[in-house]
Amino acid sequence: MSDPKDSTDELAGTEQPFVQHLMELRDRLLYGTVGLIICMALLAVWPGPSGLIDLIAVPIRAHMPPDAKLIAVGVFSPFFVPIKVLGMAALLLSLPWWMYQIWAFVAPGLYGHEKRFAIPLIVLGSLLAYVGIAFVQFFVLDKMFGFIQQFTPASVAATPDIASYVEAILSLYLAFGLAFQVPIVVVLLVKMNMVTVQQLKEFRGYFIVVAFVIAAVVTPPDVISQLALAVPMSLLYELGIWGAHWFVKRTAAPADSASEDAAR
Repeated sequence: MSDPKDSTDELAGTEQPFVQHLMELRDRLLYGTVGLIICMALLAVWPGPSGLIDLIAVPIRAHMPPDAKLIAVGVFSPFFVPIKVLGMAALLLSLPWWMYQIWAFVAPGLYGHEKRFAIPLIVLGSLLAYVGIAFVQFFVLDKMFGFIQQFTPASVAATPDIASYVEAILSLYLAFGLAFQVPIVVVLLVKMNMVTVQQLKEFRGYFIVVAFVIAAVVTPPDVISQLALAVPMSLLYELGIWGAHWFVKRTAAPADSASEDAAR
């Protein structure tokens, strides 16, 4: 019969590390929130909520009559919509800071050869997110609204509600920002030994189908935006395969590299 005192001793050292992890997580969330608030304050000063609204409204206003404006149907829309846009813009601006906090939280559990490439992955992930959002702002929205405007009858005045417009484009920003993380996801899957580069190559045809299905679900029902998401996702998948092959070789542990060289 086991002694209850022994089981107590076995668990004696586990509570403190768990509490320390929770405190570290709390600190990282606090640092990230402070960075978000600072970004909100900076954007509130310049260009301001109204300036941000004017910026994101450029694509649709280019396809509206010169004197036409977006309308605010809701009673509180003129107040809450700019605040929502300000918060989203601040989150995007502080994205590298948030990703750094995530890295700082998990870094103690990484090996030295893995830490060297954590920062490049953070920088690359942030850049890909910004590229995806810029792609939406300067290409997808213009083509999408131009395509939709062709089907608007001459007797109908297209004056969209600002709240529904902001909700639609923010969902596109999020969809493209996440979709452009495909290379990062592919690299991490290979690095965690969940898949191999060869398996990714064999899955290439299936991924193209998956990309078009995802594009059909998360984008508006027009061909332009669906192609604009599915095609870059497929190309980024190929980039991820190449990046995974390079990254795994560069981040291999010294013992693994020596054994691989000996096998050759």
